[in-house]
Amino acid sequence: MKNPPNPALNLAPFSRWTLRDKAAQRRLRSTLDHTMSKPESVIIRPYEPSDVQCLFEAGSESVSTVGTWLEWCTSDFSLESAQAWVDLQTEAFKAGHEYQFVICSESGRFLGGCGLNSLDRPNARANLGYWVRSSSTQRGVATSAARQLAQWAFQNTDLVRLEIVVAQGNAPSLRVAQKVGAIREGILRQRLCIHGTHHDAIMFSIVKSDQDEA
Repeated sequence: MKNPPNPALNLAPFSRWTLRDKAAQRRLRSTLDHTMSKPESVIIRPYEPSDVQCLFEAGSESVSTVGTWLEWCTSDFSLESAQAWVDLQTEAFKAGHEYQFVICSESGRFLGGCGLNSLDRPNARANLGYWVRSSSTQRGVATSAARQLAQWAFQNTDLVRLEIVVAQGNAPSLRVAQKVGAIREGILRQRLCIHGTHHDAIMFSIVKSDQDEA
């Protein structure tokens, strides 16, 4: 069975005889590269009651990826679990205990989540985290969301320091921390326990003065 045509790729101009021409080959490669690597535009917003089903679907499809590093994302994640999370985070946001956001596309598709937790008010510090559903990875989603979240934090709260703590083996999250310009501060030995296994973690930070100087 032939694969269905990809409507995003218009290969009509590249007939068999033109592919012999190097210029045509370069144009084809450019078309393919642009389609496959174009970053996805995203926005972040607080959770809403209508997000329950979307959160459940995103979590369910991402057990083999997100679930490796986040304990809530398992095969047991249910619609009831998603409902409880949305209810909890809606109230926590209002109370200022945590600030959790949905990451979504400009068209409104649920792509993942990001947030500020473990708030240390006396020291104006919080943890910054992020996750992206399996079908939307490698498109710059987490990087864009993390940047927006840091900007929101410094503009709307008294926080002056955001920490990103990433398990040493979590390569995708490490790349995001680096891309947003977070400063690597060192290795925290056995800092994270995930699914019963202890992991060394790398500490990154973003401080408000860095943003002011940018």
